[in-house]
Amino acid sequence: MSDELTTHTVGIIMNGVTGRMGTNQHLLRSIVPIMKQGGVKISEDEVIMPRPVLVGRNPVKLQKLSERTGIEEWTTDLDAVLEEDDYHIYFDAQRTDLRFGSVKKAVSAGKHIYCEKPTAVTTEEAVKLHHIAEEGGVKHGVVQDKLWLPGLMQLKQLKQQDFFGKILSVKADFGYWVFEGDTIAAQRPSWNYREEDGGGLILDMFCHWRYILDNIFGEVKSVSCLGTTHIDKRYEEDGTPYEATADDAAYAIFELEDDIVAQFNSSWTTRVRRDDLVTFQVDGTRGSAVAGLREVWIQPHSATPKPVWNPDVDSDHNFYDDWIKMPKQQEFDNAFKIQWELFLRHVVKDDPFRWNLLEAAKGVQLAEIGYEASEQRAWIEVPELG
Repeated sequence: MSDELTTHTVGIIMNGVTGRMGTNQHLLRSIVPIMKQGGVKISEDEVIMPRPVLVGRNPVKLQKLSERTGIEEWTTDLDAVLEEDDYHIYFDAQRTDLRFGSVKKAVSAGKHIYCEKPTAVTTEEAVKLHHIAEEGGVKHGVVQDKLWLPGLMQLKQLKQQDFFGKILSVKADFGYWVFEGDTIAAQRPSWNYREEDGGGLILDMFCHWRYILDNIFGEVKSVSCLGTTHIDKRYEEDGTPYEATADDAAYAIFELEDDIVAQFNSSWTTRVRRDDLVTFQVDGTRGSAVAGLREVWIQPHSATPKPVWNPDVDSDHNFYDDWIKMPKQQEFDNAFKIQWELFLRHVVKDDPFRWNLLEAAKGVQLAEIGYEASEQRAWIEVPELG
């Protein structure tokens, strides 16, 4: 073993870092902690150290974020920083409709690509980005963070242990009440509710549902969906009213391989009465499980109650008591941080990284088909992307 530490310094252009996701999940909870822990450890004498530059359109926000994090390098000039050889990765957390052009420029500048989903507003553009990155000879990846959430990681472990037997169905309930912004400030940016700005719940969430279903339960084969705009008037961050042109709720059924049926309700117009902001229930012949973001409850076949339907008699049975909370058997790091570390290893050490821009295009494809199914009130097949 060498007595000297080998440090691979990787410059990262972080574009759109002043937005909610860019600031919180990617900078404060991923890149900054990686830097504070001394980098990504490859071995006892080798590490990867990120060196970010903060990029955005608002210099005031960038300056404040620089002071908050201690990261001195920031700029509003993306074109200029793309020309600098010291930066190896281009990361994009901008608005969806701005992503295609910026990623294309970054590939032309020879930068490896890592970006938020959706990678584009149409399947055609998303697939084209994949081809552009491949032809440009750069490495590329998309954020698919929920695969590393403790709840979903434990569901995957239960499947690997054959706890479920034959999986019959998956039910997901996602959402919460996003305030309109008149008397109480909204928790989401106003562009999320404008179709013309790349907003829409289906475009946002179906990208997540695609990689969760494909990677844990089975490939999506067909879709039935009803998307709707329940609240058509909302308010800008400055209080100005505007028309909400994008969908804020979707009710979908996905047919998976092996005859698994997945039912997903997604809404920014619902009030929460469940274990978490999103819950996944998996029902199988040998057992069931319900996962939130971090916790999982299980019910094996041998401990399944035998209820009898009788609506004329009050029941004092608490069905929540029939579930067993899984014990804490391991520690889980931040999901975004885990994937960042994997991508950095991919860039520097060529470690495998299968979550590329083609996988990203599959998510956009499912969203686009979801809109089509909603408009046609029909089941639509999901073709394989080449």
